[in-house]
Amino acid sequence: MGVVNVTPDSFSDGGRFLDPAAAVAHARKLREEGADIIDLGAESSRPGAAAVVSAEEELRRLLPVLRELRDLPLSVDTVKPEVMRVALAEGAAMINDINALRAPGALAVLAASDAAVCLMHMQGSPGIMQQDPRYDDVVAEVKAFLQERIAGARAAGIAAERLVVDPGFGFGKTLEHNLELLRCLGEFAALGVPILAGWSRKSSLGMITGKRADERLAASIAAALIAAQNGAAILRVHDVAATRDALLVLAAVREA
Repeated sequence: MGVVNVTPDSFSDGGRFLDPAAAVAHARKLREEGADIIDLGAESSRPGAAAVVSAEEELRRLLPVLRELRDLPLSVDTVKPEVMRVALAEGAAMINDINALRAPGALAVLAASDAAVCLMHMQGSPGIMQQDPRYDDVVAEVKAFLQERIAGARAAGIAAERLVVDPGFGFGKTLEHNLELLRCLGEFAALGVPILAGWSRKSSLGMITGKRADERLAASIAAALIAAQNGAAILRVHDVAATRDALLVLAAVREA
């Protein structure tokens, strides 16, 4: 899954793709490099993110890009049911929701479609989630939350084969929480749906390496490979070509 942030304040690219033409060109480049899914986001969910963007503004950023990329397999990263509804009508094949369809009406929007949906765990909200995240058992608590959200989605009429889960690395977790989730990622296979992992350029990698976001390529690839080895079916990344090469080596070793 290749990331395209159509925002002015992303932690990873600082608004480089806010212009629709730049975002479209970048999405097509990621597709050529081997991305199976392009994930479009028009509202930043970085730690400490500013006030919530209105649905109107989110759609103003998103729609020109989405409409130019209808020929690609697209995911839209949003928490708002009204944005989900429009994005699906415009051809999005997947909704990537950091709020796990908890907004009023979100379950109904997805139930009325045949799109895939990723349910992510987040403690708190982007503005405050990293202030003091605490768990008694991070793996058990995140797993229990995702199990509950899967059950809610199924009860709303969303088929299991349409569901993906994401432990939410960096979303209300300390470095230690993130590393424990990555180490134990295989335990999430018991949920019975594919696992998405997003470590690309995140601050935990900066804590480990001391590198800025734009210097975390090697660390991002290392985390992606560990996630793949531990059961992740989808890797959400900024650097598609380099990650794909690393995965090809891993696949070759497995097949040898």
